[in-house]
Amino acid sequence: MKTLRQALVITRKDLRAELRTKETLNAAVSFSISVLLLFSFALDPTPDQTMEIGGGVLWMIFLFAGTLVFNRSFARELPNDCLDALIASPASSAAIFLGKCFAGFSMMLIVEVLSLPVFGLFFGGRIMDHPFHLIITLLLSTWSVTIMGTTFSALTVNLRLRELMLPVLVYPMLLPAMLAAFKLLTTLVGGQPIGDEDMQWLRVLFGFNLIFTSLALALADSILVN
Repeated sequence: MKTLRQALVITRKDLRAELRTKETLNAAVSFSISVLLLFSFALDPTPDQTMEIGGGVLWMIFLFAGTLVFNRSFARELPNDCLDALIASPASSAAIFLGKCFAGFSMMLIVEVLSLPVFGLFFGGRIMDHPFHLIITLLLSTWSVTIMGTTFSALTVNLRLRELMLPVLVYPMLLPAMLAAFKLLTTLVGGQPIGDEDMQWLRVLFGFNLIFTSLALALADSILVN
């Protein structure tokens, strides 16, 4: 419980700082909406084509927007040695890591919630026909991006080319989760519920999150002090 309380304090700090400037959210939301518009005009998909490619388009946009969010996760702590002060604080490494995860997760969900109506407007599809299944899919897939994005954001924060290295490292690691998210969102865009044949993809997302969250928390000291 102490770790969770410390993590929530760090989450509030990050969200308060972000809401004060909105630099990351504005960039991620603007990017997502702009790319959705570009894809809609470039592809001009028919309803049948939307059912085939809509899930992949939507998930890829969320993934690229996530790179913008997580690039700033630890980088905003660099001025005035704030990151060193944070690591030296009474908060445990696991609490710092979880706090950063919760903040990034919250910002990713905001981007997704604002992007979904734009997707529905320009691509159509029936992604909102099964809101409960959509929420479960987005929560699990967004946490997958969050845990990997936060991990590699911490590992690359001191690199000069961190903006380039983060996606290069994160995207290959996310391949299993990406494949599962593609399949599930494609089903939902087609207006179909997640049935028994799709449960294996939910299990992939759940297992991915469980494994990598446990590893990240166990190795939080090494991740933060690198």
